[in-house]
Amino acid sequence: MAEPVIRYLDLSFAYPPRAADARPALAIEHVTLDVEPGERLGILGPNGGGKSTLLKITLGQLQPTSGRVEVLGLPPREACRRGLVGSVPQKPDAEMSFPLSARQVVELAAAVRVPFWKGVSREIKAHVSHCLSLVGAEAFAERHVGSLSGGQFQRVMIARALAHQPRLLLLDEPTVGVDPAGQQQFSELLNRLRRELALTVVVVSHDIRTVAAGCDRVACLSRTLHSHVAPEGLTPAVLAEVFRHDVSAIFGELHVHAHPADQCDQLGAIAGHFVPPPARKAGEP
Repeated sequence: MAEPVIRYLDLSFAYPPRAADARPALAIEHVTLDVEPGERLGILGPNGGGKSTLLKITLGQLQPTSGRVEVLGLPPREACRRGLVGSVPQKPDAEMSFPLSARQVVELAAAVRVPFWKGVSREIKAHVSHCLSLVGAEAFAERHVGSLSGGQFQRVMIARALAHQPRLLLLDEPTVGVDPAGQQQFSELLNRLRRELALTVVVVSHDIRTVAAGCDRVACLSRTLHSHVAPEGLTPAVLAEVFRHDVSAIFGELHVHAHPADQCDQLGAIAGHFVPPPARKAGEP
């Protein structure tokens, strides 16, 4: 059996206290999870639930307080140094303001280890064109990145992440600013790239539609992590039933699991345990 691409073992992380008498702020607690080769895992949770912290640990940007994580059998920082991990951050305003074309953004990533005085070789240029073609960005490759739509910009960011031929692709809130039609196209693109490039894909998002479309598994993260596999794969229809209530409120009180469709009649009972916060009185903040 193949080794997991990512292995989280009893992982916890706490941010240092802001005040001398305060306790450390626990962001994630006792996370144990294997991400298998070739799968697409969706990590779903509320803002402040620990998703970004887990992603930073996976990229080697933070060190766990306890437990450990392995990426392709290596410490995360070493896996990233070797170019085994590609990442697509949340839509960065700074990068959109750069006076660069979409092609130049990808070229910078492809030539990151090439001394600047050597210039960009013909081989690198061909590889950049291939990456742009893979994500369907050839038509706007010469356009300024700041002029691109949300969906077009995400395609360029994925091409940039693919420039060093990673085995693992991590995406942080990848469909922010992308309309529903664009989200569906985005999901289809990821599935095609996964098949053609033998990628393992992890999508981190608070958007149900993003993780519902085409994920093999979904892990609900709100400091602690629960992961369940639907027998036929996680489908949008199942999640539409699971998350039919006010998600922003529910996540504050309980962990939501992905269930097989034939268990959806039990979900009303689960939601029935949720007690909404009391209504604010007039004049209260």
